[in-house]
Amino acid sequence: MIRKSVLLIGMMLSISVASMAQKFALIDMEYILKNIPAYEMTNEQLSQMSQKWQGEVEALQQEAQNMYKTHQSELVFLSAEMKTKREEDIVKKEQEALELKRRYFGPEGELHQKRTSLMKPIQDEIYEAVKSIAEEKGYQAIVDRASAMSIIFASPKIDISNEVLTKLGYSK
Repeated sequence: MIRKSVLLIGMMLSISVASMAQKFALIDMEYILKNIPAYEMTNEQLSQMSQKWQGEVEALQQEAQNMYKTHQSELVFLSAEMKTKREEDIVKKEQEALELKRRYFGPEGELHQKRTSLMKPIQDEIYEAVKSIAEEKGYQAIVDRASAMSIIFASPKIDISNEVLTKLGYSK
């Protein structure tokens, strides 16, 4: 029994010593991205595309709203058949606007697909640079400071964001 306890304590000590020897580093992905011109250009391109598409959606919504206002003002002059027809047209126009909005801005919409296709090469390039630095310097883990909410304080000495930018060709 005592022998097992001693063995268990010895194993725990060796694990804790081994874990202390591991090297960690931090990066600030927001900082890195802000210093990559291709990222800024991609964001601008996506913003312009988004504004254009939002304008198209709003135009359809406005058209449906105008149709509704016209319908309301002419309601007393319309036959039951015409009322139904106009109401169907208004609903159809509203559905058209919703469908366009979903097509552009939905979870699998064109904006999401475009963002993915434009950002993936930038993200892959950053990942390869981080991986290369980790292998060169023997880091076991590199944590993104921007997305790690549980990091309260980290020494600037372990932040390798500028090294990543240098590796990518954007020296700071």
